[in-house]
Amino acid sequence: MLEKKYNYIDLFAGCGGLSLGLHNAGWRGVFAVEKSLDAFLTLKHNLIENKKHFNWPEWLPKTNLEIDNLIQNYKKELKALRGEIDLVAGGPPCQGFSIAGRRQENDIRNNLIKSYIEFIKLVQPKIIFFENVKGFTMDFVKNKDKGIAYSEYVVSELHKAGYYISKNLTNFGDFGVPQKRVRFLLVGIREDIGRSKPELINGFFKIINEQKQSFLETLNITLETNLGDAISDLNKNYGVIDSPDSKNFKAGIYGPISGSFQALMRGNAETSNIDSHRFVNHRQDIIDKFDFILNNSAKNKHIDEVIREMFSIKKHRIVVLDRMHKSPTITSLPDDYIHYSEPRILTVREYARIQTFPDWYEFKGKYTTGGERRIREVPRYTQIGNAIPPLFAEQIGAILKNIF
Repeated sequence: MLEKKYNYIDLFAGCGGLSLGLHNAGWRGVFAVEKSLDAFLTLKHNLIENKKHFNWPEWLPKTNLEIDNLIQNYKKELKALRGEIDLVAGGPPCQGFSIAGRRQENDIRNNLIKSYIEFIKLVQPKIIFFENVKGFTMDFVKNKDKGIAYSEYVVSELHKAGYYISKNLTNFGDFGVPQKRVRFLLVGIREDIGRSKPELINGFFKIINEQKQSFLETLNITLETNLGDAISDLNKNYGVIDSPDSKNFKAGIYGPISGSFQALMRGNAETSNIDSHRFVNHRQDIIDKFDFILNNSAKNKHIDEVIREMFSIKKHRIVVLDRMHKSPTITSLPDDYIHYSEPRILTVREYARIQTFPDWYEFKGKYTTGGERRIREVPRYTQIGNAIPPLFAEQIGAILKNIF
């Protein structure tokens, strides 16, 4: 028998942002499903080996795994979990649905939606928490026969599977995350539970809004946390050391703590050897270009046409960040953003701070990748860019516990 209360399965778990938040909210993991070896190694190191967070079943290997293979090879074991699982959390990889990543109707990742529905039908958890990108709610207008948005398809299928559903577009930046990040969220409650508690499903998003202030107060942080609040103690000008994990690279050291958010992120971390705080080795001409852009561009807006032509920049999405405001949505590509006061891109650790991963959380795999390797490799920046911020996941976890 599994632990009776507050257990969950994390599907499409990535590097563990959602699981970390649920852990902090008092939930206990059963297992996590993640296709990417890089991302799974990050989750395994931090939450399986370090925090001993999962009550992992003996029949399932502790390794990266595709959901289709899980269903195909362990259908009997999954059916045996019926009545045992409180929550299935997570949503399929977002790139196939993403506006920034150019939505593709025939993207094979979109078929993962059907696998997700099949998994829910097999396990029949009490609660579902589903997250995806904003583009998940948009119709594919090119094909009139398939004009339904994926969000509506999922809602329809989960209704058929016996769940009451509430859904909403939510900006994580409204919940203390130092980043504007709008995502499609869906919460489902199995009908036999939800029938007697309709207010929990109908008012779910109202409840998390009403309780966000008091939740953040327990952590001594605020709703208004901005980019500077998140990363100003990680500036390169505080000093560098030889990178502990990369030859011929420099890494940053801590500057003075400025504010309660940084104190929360640092916790009891060492004063040197900050994980994944390695600086990119920019060529001098790149540094000069970034320095010019930094001093001649509006903050938090795409660089203008004149500057793009001046430096023959083809990308439209390059943005100089603004210390005094929340960051735009960080993507899987770090070159999209220039640091607000230094002529460089962000480090992996700065990315992690913006996504509210604490400094003890260590990332595995390569820092970056490119070309055809993008198909099979999920480097550290991408792991973080695809994650659910643990701070928001913790708030969700705290509210979901009230359903029981």
